[in-house]
Amino acid sequence: MKFLHLSDLHLGKRVNEFSMIEDQRYILKEILSIVNKEQPEGILIAGDVYDRSIPTEDAMRLWDEFLISLAGKKVPVYAISGNHDSAIRFSNHSALVEEAGIYLAPAYDGTCQKYQLADENGTVNIYLLPFIKPTMVRSAFPEEEMKDYNDACRVAIEHMDMNREERNILVAHQFVLGATRCDSEEVSVGGLDGVSADVFEGIDYVALGHIHGKQKVGKETIRYCGTPLKYSFSEKDHKKSVTVVELREKGVVEIREIPLTPLHDLREIRGSYEELMAKKNYEGTATDDYIHAVLTDENDVIDAVAKLRVVYPNLMKLSYDNKRTRTQQTVTEAKQVEKKTPIELFSEFFEKQNNQELTEEQKSFVLDQMEEIWEV
Repeated sequence: MKFLHLSDLHLGKRVNEFSMIEDQRYILKEILSIVNKEQPEGILIAGDVYDRSIPTEDAMRLWDEFLISLAGKKVPVYAISGNHDSAIRFSNHSALVEEAGIYLAPAYDGTCQKYQLADENGTVNIYLLPFIKPTMVRSAFPEEEMKDYNDACRVAIEHMDMNREERNILVAHQFVLGATRCDSEEVSVGGLDGVSADVFEGIDYVALGHIHGKQKVGKETIRYCGTPLKYSFSEKDHKKSVTVVELREKGVVEIREIPLTPLHDLREIRGSYEELMAKKNYEGTATDDYIHAVLTDENDVIDAVAKLRVVYPNLMKLSYDNKRTRTQQTVTEAKQVEKKTPIELFSEFFEKQNNQELTEEQKSFVLDQMEEIWEV
């Protein structure tokens, strides 16, 4: 049984104030061509369909166009909301669109939508787990002990009552510890929202969203498919693709990737102003790509952005790499702070103020307050 795994479409996103809607429309058409060729039994969409909880009209229209095209091809869609989506808005009219084979997970209330398919190798169960926080799971299961995101995911999965003798797919949108991040993602400082890959043990395939770079986490079958487009210059070296998952008999999963070619690439160019403007250096390149220009001139070039846009109309970002910028002081303390969890930072502050460490009871109380205040 074959599925296409997508996530983090971020429809309506703007990158450096450039609207990506036409690039998104282009890449979705390319994905539809892949659907035509691959003829999958379903499309798994692992959250962050939109870039914001209240999406733009253009973003909503584009999502509708995509779903209508898939419904017309009789290809079922199994989609969840991510941390950027409003779970309630995302699943609006879900009962109605199910008639067209579009399955949109509702806001989490302690139960997960489960769908069953069958082939010559038996049953395949698809579970849809939208982005969850500990407070959501604790509300549904107050009797369960729950300290963090890891416990929340563990409890949510345990209450799915999966038949481990059958083949199971989980579509989820969480930050799994060990995954490589990039600048365009929203992940808590210190990994407070991290989940261990161990909570997914025994599931045949875990279709993850949230992290923008395609990768496996722990096992080949626990995967982020990544975004279909580059959404920051930290992603400039990414090779975007669609993940194809084929479930054979129980325990046999085949995974491959189909590359995606964007309308405009997002890339970095480097050199002096004169070098970047020399025709011999840009001739034959896609000058309408989204560009980060790094100038190596020792002195700032007056009105450099406007001048560079004569050749590179989609110049998004300009920076300098010279003696001055390389000798600027780096605040190493800030980098060290980024590596610490909020509770570690609070514990250090408490110890300095009171000359004693937090007790386990105090630490538990502080964690509960953090969750309540931040709606963790």
